[in-house]
Amino acid sequence: MTELDPGKVNVRFVDDVVPTALSLPRRYTLTHSDRTGDRFLTIGRDYDLRQISGAYTRFMRDEVLAEWLDDHVPRLHVFLHVSGGVVFGNASLRLRIFRSCLRSVLQALRYGDDALFTAEPALDQGTAVVHYSSTKDRFNFQEETGPLTDYRLT
Repeated sequence: MTELDPGKVNVRFVDDVVPTALSLPRRYTLTHSDRTGDRFLTIGRDYDLRQISGAYTRFMRDEVLAEWLDDHVPRLHVFLHVSGGVVFGNASLRLRIFRSCLRSVLQALRYGDDALFTAEPALDQGTAVVHYSSTKDRFNFQEETGPLTDYRLT
């Protein structure tokens, strides 16, 4: 997969979130346009429910939700909806798509919150826990990534 184009990432901070300070909760809502390839990232204290409430987004269920949790060290938890309810595509296909896009998803989150990583460099050594949510047991699991610094755009 090609590296993320930062010119296609639109970032918005809401809820008085300070770009340079990690205060919990800090949540990310990431969507994209299939037509333009643009990514839309909202960083706030809550998920941006308006951003994911459109009929198309609710049908596709390809949004990415993420948040920092204190697991004795700050760790980024990423939530992906593989199956359950009315969604486009079967679980196997959706899992393959999510996995093929995971690098660019983590790059978008890392890029969009670059001021935080600059102010808190230890966060770059942290990892992300990716939660794949499915009503089918074999597609319902989590896995940990390498350090977030691996997703910094060069």
